[in-house]
Parts: sequence; structure tokens; C-alpha cells
Amino acid sequence: MTKRTLNQNSKSIQKLIDIIEPDFIFSEKPLNRIKTINISENVDDSQKLEKLEELKKQLNSIENCNLKINSKNLTIGDGDINSPLMIVGETPGYEEDKSGLTFQGEIGDLLKKMFSAIDINLESIYKTYSINFRPPDDRRPSSQEIKRYSIFLKEHISIIDPKIIILLGGTAMEALTGLNSKITDERGKWKEIILKNKSYPLLITYNPSYLLRYPEYKRQSWEDLKNIREQIKKLKIQIK
Repeated sequence: MTKRTLNQNSKSIQKLIDIIEPDFIFSEKPLNRIKTINISENVDDSQKLEKLEELKKQLNSIENCNLKINSKNLTIGDGDINSPLMIVGETPGYEEDKSGLTFQGEIGDLLKKMFSAIDINLESIYKTYSINFRPPDDRRPSSQEIKRYSIFLKEHISIIDPKIIILLGGTAMEALTGLNSKITDERGKWKEIILKNKSYPLLITYNPSYLLRYPEYKRQSWEDLKNIREQIKKLKIQIK
């Protein structure tokens, strides 16, 4: 992909652009990812963990669902349960379904690079999906399926209680906002959702799997990342 001439006011910005701009060559070696949920030492998390376990039981008890029947594992979420940032992806793929972990393989590698570009360790973010089971043949979930699982997603968000929510892809956008328009029309715009009388700012951007297929959108994704970085500064959020 041909790079456009950039404003040279900041060498650091150029460096960060270079991280996500090129076409990537990925190693076949699996990403060494944490396999348990991280817990901050100074916070009493017993109640939060109990609620997450109850949510997991509710998801596993779902009946008459082709998504669940097709899946090997429930992929509920991982990362720091006390993180001020929460990423909501679309659905687990083959690697995620096999391991039960979020954002594996090339997708995870790219997502890690993207957030490293704004000085955030991906493992410091809590990550989940709008639907926690892999769809058959990796098809897009129907609006009915998205709506069914959105109840669990909203409860999940209330449990984690982040300061900022980042929605990756159209399925996540529809699940939380009800919008089924083109993601190109909605990305990069701060929105707000109210859950249990509490408001959460959220930003919609591209799923890393989409960027791997259409690398020409990486520049727009970089603009969204800078937007997220500015919001973190604005809200004076500290990320461990």
C-alpha cells in the first residue's frame, strides 16, 4: 500500500503510523498469551468474579442455539477485569474457539500492535465478544442472534464497569447500539450507552480481521486509535 506524505511535526507520530500502516508478515508461532484473567492486587474482586462465573453459567445454559451447538468452547473474556478499557469484538473464530481465549493468531498480533502504537499493553485491557460462541462456518450472526446475546453482553459490561468501551466491527456495533448501518459511517464517533443508570462512552472502529483483508483501512483505524488516546488523556485514565 502506498503511503501518503505525512506531516513531519512529530517523529513519534511517524513511528506509530509505521507500526500499523504496512502489510504485515506474521509468524506461525502461536502468540504467548495469558491463559487466566488478570486481577489487580489492590482491589477486592471476589464479587466481580462471582458475577462473571454466574454469567458464564447463564451463557452455557442457553438452549436451541446453533452458535452454541457449533462451538467447542465458550469464549467469555480475558485480560484485567479492573481495566478502564473494555474491547468488544464480534465473534470468536477457529483459534479462539479452540482455546477459549480472545483474539488469537494474526488477529491478536495485529490488535496487540495497534494498541502498542498508543502505548497500551493489550493484556492490560479486558476483552470479550458480542457473541461468545463461534458461528457455523464463521458466518455473520443474524440480527435475532445478535439481539439475543446482547442481553448477556450488557450484563458483562456492567460487571467489568469500564471507563471506555471500544467496539470492533459491525456485529459489536449492532449488539450494543442497535445500529446496523455501515461501519464506515459510524466509526470514529464517540457515542454513549446507559446501562443500569450508568453511562459509558464508546467508540466504534474496525475489527482487526477486517483490516487484514482490507489493509487500505488501516489509516482510518490509526485515526481511531489516536482518538482513543486523546479520550484517555481527557478522562485522566490510568492504565496499568
